[in-house]
Amino acid sequence: MLLSYKYPRQALWAFLIYLPFSGTVTYAIGGGSAAFQVAKDAFYIPALIALIQSCKKKQLPWFIPKKMIPTFSILLMMAMLTLIFVNGGMQLNPIKGEKPILQGILGLKVLIGYIPLIACTYYLIRTKKDLVLFSRMHVTLAIVCCVLGLIQYLLLLSGKCAGTRGMSGEELFKATLDARCFVGGSLVFSPEVKFIRLPGTFVAPWQWAWFLIANAFLTFASAFCDPSFWWRTIGLFGMALVFGNAVISGQRAALIMVPVATAVLLVLTGQVVNLKRFIPIGAGLAILLFVGAAINPGVFEQRWESFVNRWNAAPPQQFLFNQFEQSHNFIIDRPLGRGVGRATNSTRIFGNPQLIETFQPKLMYELGYPGMIAFQVMLLHLTFLTFKTYRSVKDKNLRSYGASFWVFVGFISINTQYYPLDVDPVSVYYWVLAGAILKLPKIDKQLQDEKHKEVELDELQVRQQFKEKKIIASAPI
Repeated sequence: MLLSYKYPRQALWAFLIYLPFSGTVTYAIGGGSAAFQVAKDAFYIPALIALIQSCKKKQLPWFIPKKMIPTFSILLMMAMLTLIFVNGGMQLNPIKGEKPILQGILGLKVLIGYIPLIACTYYLIRTKKDLVLFSRMHVTLAIVCCVLGLIQYLLLLSGKCAGTRGMSGEELFKATLDARCFVGGSLVFSPEVKFIRLPGTFVAPWQWAWFLIANAFLTFASAFCDPSFWWRTIGLFGMALVFGNAVISGQRAALIMVPVATAVLLVLTGQVVNLKRFIPIGAGLAILLFVGAAINPGVFEQRWESFVNRWNAAPPQQFLFNQFEQSHNFIIDRPLGRGVGRATNSTRIFGNPQLIETFQPKLMYELGYPGMIAFQVMLLHLTFLTFKTYRSVKDKNLRSYGASFWVFVGFISINTQYYPLDVDPVSVYYWVLAGAILKLPKIDKQLQDEKHKEVELDELQVRQQFKEKKIIASAPI
């Protein structure tokens, strides 16, 4: 923490690098200790404190973007009202073993604690070189994590890791740490009932699914926007690995969203004109999938059957409606909700949280209708601001980066499934990519200034050469 405070830029890079491996470290080294689960904040919080102090010293804004202050302030006010009156009221007569006020403080940290990453990323990325490094680093992390995830699957498939084989009843369908294999945390691998949920390098399977979804956007940005041909090729390879892991992970969300995200990105970023770049890796991926299907012919059929059965059993729109109805019934007589953190899984150390499986109904349960609306309005406001920002960029390459990042921000802002803004890695990537978008106009101005200087220098050299020729021509023979 002291080193992070002294070297905040390096700490933020370390924070982003450590994030996808935090689940593996937590269980491989920390034995599941709660301290290891928040270890990444040892990089983030001291770096944030140092950044705020540096901004005050240099008279720079530390809350970015400034235009978001009104919507953020309304959300903070609603959350504080709930924390004081609801969590505070419960603390006066708590259920045995529960600590509602501490649960509320931790819930507030989960809710808004990573918003300052917008400013952290804004100051972390100073030039186009930093932006390219940022993109390449995430592609490298995606490739490393996906290779580890592939090894995990092969170890389970070969029987070197037992997974949940041989168990009975509900145990066949329940993720458990006892089945942990190679990297990550709890998993399910019950081939006898065609049920697989892999965690990759993360604590739980759902986090791995959303890591793959997020990297569908990050690898795309590198594959189509990186100035280096070799890094574009590496980006395409990363896209293929992400897609392959989406297939084998057993996660329906990743299986559907990764290809859909790629298709949407091709259209919305205008890269559909560069589709020829995707053809070689697409052909390679098709061969890889064909070989995989030949080796294990049931894997694709299993994934598709799982998706169809889940859809038929609980259509997403009906499931979401049921979640809203449930939360509404919980807060009929509680306009400020049931308490900050009271439906946040990571606060269970201070109390038993209510299980709500989608984000907006979870916000409604905790903060009531006003708090839920305030948070959603803030997200939409940020989406609008980042859209205006990246559209103002003149450099074509930078605009492509901005478009790729913005599609991810927009998608998460309107997402209604699960609660990715509450858990790693999306709870970090969302705010980080928003900060990267907001820095693009500054980088664009740097590039425009460099171009103007080059033009002026060229003109100066031409004038100098013209003068020299004139002097020579006018000199006496």
